[in-house]
Amino acid sequence: IPSDMVPAMATEVAKLLTHTSETVRKKAIITLHRFHQLAPETVTSEELTEKLRKHLCDRDPAVMGSSLNVIEALSVKDPIPFKDLIPSLVSILKQINEHRLPSDYDYHRVPAPWMQMKLIRILGVLGKNDATASSGCYEILNDTMKKADIGINAGYAVVYECIRTIVNIYPNPTLLDAAAEAISRFIQSRSHNLKYLGVTGLAAIVESHPQYAAQHQLAVMDCLEDPDETLQRKTLDLLYKLVNPVNVEFITEKLLDFLRNTTDTFLKNILTTRICSVAERYAPDNAWYISTITDLFEISGDLVQPEVAQNLMSLIAEGTGESEEDDMLLRQNAVEIYANLLLNTPVAKLPKILLETMAWCLGEYGYLSAVASLDEIMMQLCALTRKHKAKLAPTTRKFLLGAIMKLVAQAGTCPPHAAAVIDDFTRSGDVDLQQRCLEFQNLLTSAANVLGEVLPVDASCEDVDVDVDLSFMDGFVHEALSNGAKEYAKPEDDDDDDDDDYMYDGGRGASSSAFKMGPYEKPQIPTASSLSGMRSGNAASASGVSLPPGSGYDASGGANPYGGGGGGSSGGTNANGELQLNVSNVANVWGKGGLGGGGPAPAPAPSVPASASTGGGSFDTSGGGYGASNAYSGSGFGAPAPAPEPEKTKEVIEKERMAAALFGGVVPGADPPPPRRSPPSKPTPAPRASPPAPAVAAPVPPPAAAPEIDLLDMMAFDDAPAPAPAISAEVDLFAPQPIEPTAAPPVTAAPTVETVSDDEEENPAPAGPPPNLDPFADMGATNDAPLASFQVDNRFEYNGSKMAPMEISTAQFGQHWGSCTATSPANVTASKVDTLDKFLQVCETLGAHKVEAISATNEGIAAGTVNGTIIALVHGKISPLGVGSAKIDITIKSTDATLGGCLAVAMQNMLR
Repeated sequence: IPSDMVPAMATEVAKLLTHTSETVRKKAIITLHRFHQLAPETVTSEELTEKLRKHLCDRDPAVMGSSLNVIEALSVKDPIPFKDLIPSLVSILKQINEHRLPSDYDYHRVPAPWMQMKLIRILGVLGKNDATASSGCYEILNDTMKKADIGINAGYAVVYECIRTIVNIYPNPTLLDAAAEAISRFIQSRSHNLKYLGVTGLAAIVESHPQYAAQHQLAVMDCLEDPDETLQRKTLDLLYKLVNPVNVEFITEKLLDFLRNTTDTFLKNILTTRICSVAERYAPDNAWYISTITDLFEISGDLVQPEVAQNLMSLIAEGTGESEEDDMLLRQNAVEIYANLLLNTPVAKLPKILLETMAWCLGEYGYLSAVASLDEIMMQLCALTRKHKAKLAPTTRKFLLGAIMKLVAQAGTCPPHAAAVIDDFTRSGDVDLQQRCLEFQNLLTSAANVLGEVLPVDASCEDVDVDVDLSFMDGFVHEALSNGAKEYAKPEDDDDDDDDDYMYDGGRGASSSAFKMGPYEKPQIPTASSLSGMRSGNAASASGVSLPPGSGYDASGGANPYGGGGGGSSGGTNANGELQLNVSNVANVWGKGGLGGGGPAPAPAPSVPASASTGGGSFDTSGGGYGASNAYSGSGFGAPAPAPEPEKTKEVIEKERMAAALFGGVVPGADPPPPRRSPPSKPTPAPRASPPAPAVAAPVPPPAAAPEIDLLDMMAFDDAPAPAPAISAEVDLFAPQPIEPTAAPPVTAAPTVETVSDDEEENPAPAGPPPNLDPFADMGATNDAPLASFQVDNRFEYNGSKMAPMEISTAQFGQHWGSCTATSPANVTASKVDTLDKFLQVCETLGAHKVEAISATNEGIAAGTVNGTIIALVHGKISPLGVGSAKIDITIKSTDATLGGCLAVAMQNMLR
């Protein structure tokens, strides 16, 4: 019936509670409960509780059982009105256990099992967080567990309800031991149903009493490897509750393995959320967190929230803040992970969130990679972008194009494959992506010297200063005004400007508008006179008025110096009398330890009052009023005689090792977990503490098969060096030079930008033959050699001073290496220098002294000095790639950061 009919029917139904038929009385109780749910203002909980108290002692067990259902539903909402019913409920449960009910209520020799479970659940609700109420339940719960354990499923159901109640009520050591023994029998059973009950009961008891999980380590491992998927899921729930900083690696690995093999989408979603939560809360270190979240992205990236990827990128960019060296090592490990994924994993298996995170990381810190050079990373990203352009999401394309542009800025040159990709997307249907590529092309061709400032290295965490006044336009405006340009004037019919005038003018002198655009006035703090006036008014209405919390006045109307109001100190006033938010007690959850820094502090164990404590195996029921004390010992289950331990097989030893890792930190007496896998070690080259100084980028070459031109190769266009003009010491080679005015070229039509869809595969037109770059190639071969008097000194020059050899030993080189703070790493694929001896000859050509050549590892070191005060140390490792080419990793450490960057650029040009 609808709720509006309840007032008319409630009185008539209440009269049926005294009907002579037990079936009518039972149905009347159920109907009144439904009326209370529909119209609680008509059938109140107090009225219903009073009627239930009477029918709890009904002479018919069925009527009593129906009242138990209603009592359980009401006690879950408010247990206080039913606390005094505990003696009656215990008495009813005791009578059921003694078979005082008719045999019609027995089920497989278990007396009224559903009534027993209902009574046990009610006792668990009433005894929760109440030592006095719980003490009256201890004895009956132990008796019920002993009598229900007769080896049939109905009895096991009653035992399981007793376990749940024992865990919920105020703890008692003897009952907890009995519950743990019952769980042990369940979990070691051959029946999957009983194992399921055991794992569920163990998950309930280890939340508050983890020490009881020690004896079930191997049994939990068996359940985790059981083919029954339902049992595996419940065991995974248990593992999630057992996680702590000691066993987080083992449990997370198990969760990832299960996530990798399951096909249930709902379970995948749950496991993905749990793994993210566990990794953020209990991560042992940041390197493990990055590796784990990357594995999670690869397995179920489509189910991960975008905030997880954002937190991961923030961690890589910001680091721990403890030391710059540790932060750089963390970023280098992340780059190695993503570089290996890019080179070895098919793109079809990489989810969108992983592709975007990988592109961002390689674009920001690709220069730190020891697995692949910048050219290799750039080539792979370009191939990925062009080959899978139709399948990539628009945001993923932007991440990949942004990474390619950053790598071009880091490398100092734009290779043909990168130029071709950028040129393709200048005709993209995505306006934002098209604009980015066009701007980048213009930047390369017209302002290559500022490419490093537009796309700086490792600047993702720096704040961007925005000039809201556009002061950089002042010079242009003044020049235009001096040339006769007209000063800008606001249009008279601009409605938006009228609104702005009204707002800035405060509403004075403007047209009367219905909308007030000005800011609201600040609220006035009530004065003592106004509050006294409120009290002197109507007493009935004034008594119901309360000031909001944080208003600065207490309940009596007087000033509250602590800013609290009625409900606690949630706010206050400052020195100017203005309202402000009180955040003095707010915890700072983001600390120095990173995302997982500091777990939650364990709650102190509650102390048992003297009146509720038990000694040995007996209960003190003097305060319960339930009769004389009944002493008992043991746990209610017979303990079998200990059997001799069999010899352990390899499988058992391996399972014990996994169990020790699983229960590490949970059980006080458990064995220590196996050692954690070590983080990725540093690569062979020396650590790179700072990014490379970006060189001036070459103009973008034509797309397709145009050869790469490096304008920085100023040392030699052929094997024989050409004479270079002398440069004054006052000239800065790396400063932008003024552009000399030249005659204006003839006006030509602007090129048309053709827009095509990104989802269409393009067939680029075949490129023509490469242009002849040597204008003197047609003159025939010449054997001219430079004259002896015009030989050029190729030594490195800095601020007008040449580099001089620094003759030191290997030991002295190591001492100076640690004292030089500025590091400039670089890597280059050389076609002229493919051996260690040739590399050291280049170092000597630049003016450095050859210190040592290590042939075993193909490494060499050299040292030089400028002005006798600035030290430059060079370390190079040569990795042959084939006939006539090699990859050279260079690390330059110097006492002057600028000199180190310039020397790195000079060496790159000499080695190419």
